[in-house]
Amino acid sequence: MLPEVPAAAAAESMPRYELEISKSRNELVIKDGDAIIKRYHAAFGRGGKGAKRRRGDDMTPVGAYRITEFKADSRFHFFMLLDYPNLVDGWHGYRNRTIDASQFKAIATAYRAGSAPPQNTELGGYIGIHGIGEVSPKKLDIHRSQNWTRGCIALRNEEVNELRDYVTRGTRVIIRE
Repeated sequence: MLPEVPAAAAAESMPRYELEISKSRNELVIKDGDAIIKRYHAAFGRGGKGAKRRRGDDMTPVGAYRITEFKADSRFHFFMLLDYPNLVDGWHGYRNRTIDASQFKAIATAYRAGSAPPQNTELGGYIGIHGIGEVSPKKLDIHRSQNWTRGCIALRNEEVNELRDYVTRGTRVIIRE
């Protein structure tokens, strides 16, 4: 039997903020409950509308995810890894024979542990929130006007720096079309 965790202790370990992302509005919103804290313009995968289903499709996934890791030395300034593929993505991939049972089990195990799932299956991986890297007027213009990533969510570098103040490992990220 698992030990009981007092409600106050459980609440303290839960991330305070949540990120809501709208692909159709090119927007990332930081929320504290129902209150909107900040809005950012975001760029997404150049693969178009729909949910990510395969490695290399350049799609941004749709669903509920969590931040699992942070990487400061990213070529895109700073990188926040999401737990893509999550259980829903894994089940869809298993049901459609994109991944096998052992891969689905590894995804489920990682989900339960709150860690990064396997990133090298046919479902793809390394999906996260990041900056634009080395800044130039051309890159800033592309970021404002196009969805240019391989499936990630991109903000300007200074916006990623601001976002870091609101997120922790386990922060919930809701991505909608």
